[in-house]
Amino acid sequence: MGIIAWLVFGALAGWVASMIAGTNDRQGCLTNIVIGVIGAFIGGFVIEFATGNEFNFAWNLRSFLVAVVGAVGLLAITGWGRRRSR
Repeated sequence: MGIIAWLVFGALAGWVASMIAGTNDRQGCLTNIVIGVIGAFIGGFVIEFATGNEFNFAWNLRSFLVAVVGAVGLLAITGWGRRRSR
């Protein structure tokens, strides 16, 4: 995927993940993009580690679900860290 496709894909995955995690009202578009792209990398790494097969990102439902699950995991980890530090 090209850089524009990564940004759009990340924005969509981050937005859906923020709605699932309940952080949508605190996040803007740029944060959704960053969370979605990083979540896609995390999700892809976990899938590769768990299955032993190389994961190839494309515009399909499987890649989108992997990105959303990775982004939700990232939001859960960062949200947990914020709650513990208070």
